[in-house]
Amino acid sequence: MVVGRFAPSPSGRMHLGNVFSALLAWLSVRSAGGKMILRIEDLDPDRCRPEYAAQLRRDLEWLGLDWDEEQTPQSQRTEAYAEAFARLDTYPCYCSRNELHAASAPHASDGAVIYSGTCRDLTAAERAAKTRRPAWRVRVPDEEVSFVDGLQGEVRENLARECGDFILRRSDGVYAYQLAVVVDDALSGVSEIVRGHDILSSTPRQIYLQRLLGFETPEYAHIPLLEDAQGRRLAKRDGDTDLTALAKRFSREEILGMLACSAGLLDENRSATMEELIDTFDWEKVRTEDMRLPEDVF
Repeated sequence: MVVGRFAPSPSGRMHLGNVFSALLAWLSVRSAGGKMILRIEDLDPDRCRPEYAAQLRRDLEWLGLDWDEEQTPQSQRTEAYAEAFARLDTYPCYCSRNELHAASAPHASDGAVIYSGTCRDLTAAERAAKTRRPAWRVRVPDEEVSFVDGLQGEVRENLARECGDFILRRSDGVYAYQLAVVVDDALSGVSEIVRGHDILSSTPRQIYLQRLLGFETPEYAHIPLLEDAQGRRLAKRDGDTDLTALAKRFSREEILGMLACSAGLLDENRSATMEELIDTFDWEKVRTEDMRLPEDVF
């Protein structure tokens, strides 16, 4: 049975980009007669709020994107992450943000810093002399991780050259997204992950952790992103296409139809029901390039 999930972060209201991702994940699962899991990814205590999580649930229910099981929020799953963390080859890193940026050029594709391994081989005495509270990194090999994405095709990444040893636990003790999502997906039996292609570069790291921990690797489909009429990606911080505002101007069926048309599932921008979209869903129809929303949305 296909087991999918929608895993929103309760750091603000959903915009159409979030809804687009949720819709395709939901349609893929429901068209296959599978199981849908909702997981609230509230790892970051500075940005995530319970009231946002409650609103996310209401928004999904209003849209008709139901779920069969809700997983325990990430903020309450520290023991599971700690157990996995203890099984991995990690080391403390004392580098400040400024030191990291000074030591390495950014990755050409996304501006991310490639860790140079400054703290990888510190002696016990050198570690004892440090006063900064460390983050913890996992050692990565100089070898390629590859997988075939359902939409993007074959993806290859050499972790040592393209990201370096990456953080699994922050200096404040919070476990990193890369570890938490791998543990959660494995323990809940997720077999299919549908998400935006802005997270594509994280997938080889997660596959590497899955292999180290003895977990199965799910199937992945990294979908295109939605853009505004000027070609700018939608973001929570910009308040773009807030679902509350949209619901005052458009019906649920109009929103679903607009997103389905943007994805390539409908030939025209019109109202559509969930039942219709389930019956006609096909990954072969889904576009692979980013898509601009109609101007009348804004």
